[in-house]
Amino acid sequence: MVDGTGGAVWGRAEQQAFRSRVRGCLLGGAIGDALGAGIEFDSLAAVRERHGAQGVTDYVPAYGRRGAVTDDTQMTLFTVDGLIRAHVRRDTGAWHPPTDVHAAYRRWAATQRDWGPDERKHEDGWLAREEWLYSRRAPGNACLSGLADDRMGTLERPKNPESKGCGTVMRSAPFGLLVGWEPQLVFQLAVECAAQTHGHPTGYLSAGAFAVIVHAVTRGDSLDGAVQQALAQLAVHPGHDETTDALRRALGAVRQGMPDAERVESLGEGWVAEEALAMGVYCALVAEDVRHGLLLAVNHGGDSDSTGSVCGNLLGALHGETALPPHWVVELEGRATILQLADDFAMEMTQGSALHTPATPAAAPGWLQRYPRA
Repeated sequence: MVDGTGGAVWGRAEQQAFRSRVRGCLLGGAIGDALGAGIEFDSLAAVRERHGAQGVTDYVPAYGRRGAVTDDTQMTLFTVDGLIRAHVRRDTGAWHPPTDVHAAYRRWAATQRDWGPDERKHEDGWLAREEWLYSRRAPGNACLSGLADDRMGTLERPKNPESKGCGTVMRSAPFGLLVGWEPQLVFQLAVECAAQTHGHPTGYLSAGAFAVIVHAVTRGDSLDGAVQQALAQLAVHPGHDETTDALRRALGAVRQGMPDAERVESLGEGWVAEEALAMGVYCALVAEDVRHGLLLAVNHGGDSDSTGSVCGNLLGALHGETALPPHWVVELEGRATILQLADDFAMEMTQGSALHTPATPAAAPGWLQRYPRA
């Protein structure tokens, strides 16, 4: 099915199953994000006082509407855009995905300062022209400052070297959807792209671990097995202790009794990368179904949208789009854009050779307008 670079020959059933997981991952993450958006800065006591003993059980208004997403979903979508553009640009002989992802993040950063897409250039592609994305949804300072100029942060010279905020983890699920890649390459790419905004080892290694977990479940592994794969990848990287300990605590919490908000809060608040990762993973591990897992992931006194996003990415990749509660899918902001991008990603990964090759660069000119090589 895969050849190590994403250029595999896929059967029809495999393509359909993969597309369902991609859709599930992106929609699930966005739903978790939207469920947490309205309570992101509230304590658990305040959430219960306002919404009842169970906390939120449905979307609550945020940013002027129900089902609104935050910077977590915005940046995740631009990660997908960057990965598609990287695969398209490979036809030119240029192959450096971190550069393409960085360019995509810079396009996201423009949506945080520009009024709208009127001034976007053709080479920016279609996603940067989606007007609904031009809205500030409490973006992290490290994400904004890390992308404020055109210098790309690297592992040797990262941006914000002391920052390990969860802005690395919440945008990194798409790296795990590169199922044609080997796990160590998925890990490395996620790490390199995280260092573009967050230079603390825990920040970028947590992103790598999350990508490997998504990668494993998308390829059909169990979630517990996926976490073990991430731990194995982490073990060979200096500075992994905080991320490793957080994941081990998440695994340990599964065995400590019935899941509840207090047990989720025992893993942290989610504002930093390893805590958001551990909390999202724990909620996915103990989830009775998608609804149960997502509500558990957002009802706490920390970074509810980010932990909800991480949990939703995992459950969606694990079970596919049809497992998502339809009433949440229907009200989700940007659903059409998310589905279009998910389907484009799945098409590029499974049928990219029919859309563009070095020998026939204009095989699908509409595709190259959507994802220019520039």
